[in-house]
Amino acid sequence: MVNYNGTLVSQDDAKLTIANRGYKYGDALFETLKVVNGKIFFWEDHYFRLMSSMRILRMDIPMAFTMEFLEAEILKTIEANDLLTSAARVRVNVDRGEGGKYFPSKEANVAFNITAEVHHDPFYTIDETATCLVDLYKDYYVAPGLLSGLKSNNKAIQVIGSIYAQENDFDNCFVLNTNKSIIEALNGNLFLVKGDKIKTPPLEDGCLKGVMRKQVLEILDKDVNVIVEEASISPFELQKADELFITNVIQGIVPVTKYRKKTYSSDFAEKVLNKLNAKLRLLS
Repeated sequence: MVNYNGTLVSQDDAKLTIANRGYKYGDALFETLKVVNGKIFFWEDHYFRLMSSMRILRMDIPMAFTMEFLEAEILKTIEANDLLTSAARVRVNVDRGEGGKYFPSKEANVAFNITAEVHHDPFYTIDETATCLVDLYKDYYVAPGLLSGLKSNNKAIQVIGSIYAQENDFDNCFVLNTNKSIIEALNGNLFLVKGDKIKTPPLEDGCLKGVMRKQVLEILDKDVNVIVEEASISPFELQKADELFITNVIQGIVPVTKYRKKTYSSDFAEKVLNKLNAKLRLLS
């Protein structure tokens, strides 16, 4: 079942028209959520990122779009798909409705839809036997700036970058901005570990304002044994690093195991993951 503007409909009936602005122009935003046993992980951070992104795109935010309202609609969708007592991956999509060309017509009204699917791993874990082989994706570059960091429906680089990774037997790729700085992986934010120094690209470089990125930064901020820096990362720094790891809300923390000829450990990533799970236990 799909939640379309508060009404539950079957997937066969949940069809957007070709006039939908999200389809025609990518005039839409989305949030990907992890929900376990009816608990939305980091819902407040997701909600405020969505509201901030809607303001940046100059969308008229409906008065009904409170945090409590959207949370109730998410849980209603979860329940309708028999996922209330298991783990689920949920997508909340917000678009500007229908009407207009590049300039939206006055009749265009913000709409939302929510979909849910089963997710087989309710916990954040690191599979020590898994590999994560990465390379640089250099066919296209991202312009630095906050607009590039929105979780919008314009994901062309992520799509063709994923195809490139699959064709070349990589598990992931790093995306660069026009200054040739690494900003993120195809599906998450990047952290680099070198001794007691931790680096992650700043939002101004064009990386996603990741919800899991925020959680990890908060955890690291409380660790007096490390120095955390939000600064540009050059490709030359990758082979000098002790560890690289990727973060997103669905997987949590994914250690990079190999970049070109350099292999990496995951000791620090595992420590951060343990602290993340401890934080979740306190929130539940």
